[in-house]
Amino acid sequence: MKNFDQIIGKTGEVGFVEEIVHSLVFVSGLPSAHINEIVVFEEGGMGQILSVTDTYVEIILLTRDGENEGQIKVGTKVARTGYDFNIALDDSLLGKIVHSLDLASDSGSSVHAEPSNILNRNVIDEPLYTGLSLVDLVVPLGKGQRELVIGDRKTGKTDFLLQTMLTQSKLGTICIYAGVGKKDVETKKVEEFVKSHGMEKTTIIISSRASDLAGVIFVTPYVAMTVAEYWQKKGKDVLLVLDDLTNHAKAYREITLLAKRFPGRSSYPGDIFYIHSKLVERAGKFKTGSITCLPVAESVLGDLSGYIQTNLMAMTDGHIFFDTDLANLGRRPAVNPFLSVTRVGYQAQSPLVRDLSRELNSFLIKIDNLRQLMHFGAELNESIRQTLDLGDRTFAFFDQATGISTPINVSVIILAALWSGFWKDVDYVRMRVEMSKLAEVYLKDAAFKKEIDTRVESSPTLSLLMDNLKKDNAFLVKYVRGVNG
Repeated sequence: MKNFDQIIGKTGEVGFVEEIVHSLVFVSGLPSAHINEIVVFEEGGMGQILSVTDTYVEIILLTRDGENEGQIKVGTKVARTGYDFNIALDDSLLGKIVHSLDLASDSGSSVHAEPSNILNRNVIDEPLYTGLSLVDLVVPLGKGQRELVIGDRKTGKTDFLLQTMLTQSKLGTICIYAGVGKKDVETKKVEEFVKSHGMEKTTIIISSRASDLAGVIFVTPYVAMTVAEYWQKKGKDVLLVLDDLTNHAKAYREITLLAKRFPGRSSYPGDIFYIHSKLVERAGKFKTGSITCLPVAESVLGDLSGYIQTNLMAMTDGHIFFDTDLANLGRRPAVNPFLSVTRVGYQAQSPLVRDLSRELNSFLIKIDNLRQLMHFGAELNESIRQTLDLGDRTFAFFDQATGISTPINVSVIILAALWSGFWKDVDYVRMRVEMSKLAEVYLKDAAFKKEIDTRVESSPTLSLLMDNLKKDNAFLVKYVRGVNG
């Protein structure tokens, strides 16, 4: 920041601190102040205007103390800067880990920019692959989609987000991870994952700590979205992870309660929907580039009907629900396909993948109904036993470890081969080994990759692909089992 006296000389206004309530400061004497404007204190501290009344200005602190370690107190002078919270951006950000305040500047892009209008947007028609077969086939995503990731703690949400970032990083997508009010150890885990998988050239980590002021946590996702817009305007596809907006809502609730605003449901302020919607609405598919936004929300005891969760569901294009019961059973990813929704992902799929997704959803529902029927002690005939066995094999295929991406064409071939009886008489261990080998060979052997891609691209429907595999699966036998036709 510039010299305090120079700032006063520029704006011609000086205020005085009248009251301090934790991270909120009430200041008098700034008649021309406007919301979101940055102010500086004579000790060198910085804040952002939250609201303006007839008698005072409410300011959320962004720094606890001044540059010379002087503490902000009643009577401290305050100066307007005349500009909003701006951040300086350039290409050198790639590969860096930055605190949300590190980018603050007196010029550049405002973190509170308005969402782009509809004339600058395009229909979501390109798929965004996560590398997880269950998600890519059952809850598919498209570039520019806003998909809520929701679930209890320790259900695998972060692993899923890192897996998606890894898959997209390999495809050249700019990946931005925003850790909103996270513990240092959690941010360190993301950093280590990025470095261990060589993702630095396409990844940026923006963080605020759990120990930071509420105002710093509040601005973090807006800073991350502004960084995403910088790359999107350059024609890049961007994946933005906001982890998580539950912390963000709590920080804003703290600020508004300190400001003595009227509390609403669960003590959250009435404008919490606006606070989040003006953020996620900035994502989308645009004339140049796209921003795919994955906001995260934490549920408690699997409750999907919580206030913040339902708010975010109302403004996103679907949600992926991580189920505690499935996580306890060892399912990875612990995605509940029956409680997960994607509203625009199917329109970005190819005809074959869309047909497979439709058949797969029907099959999973059938399996679930049969398992419920088993609880009543119903006798199972051979046909039902075979169907249940196929269901178990399908879920075994969906189990994936973090860091292993499965290309979409490989997922399609494996599922079509499984349903056409290729692994019908093979034990589960050998089946899993052969499925993994198929994915490995696909990435290493150009001839095999071409064979897979050709078969997938030439099959308009799942039934046609399965018929072709029943007639000719010699290429699978050759490459996966090392035996000629």
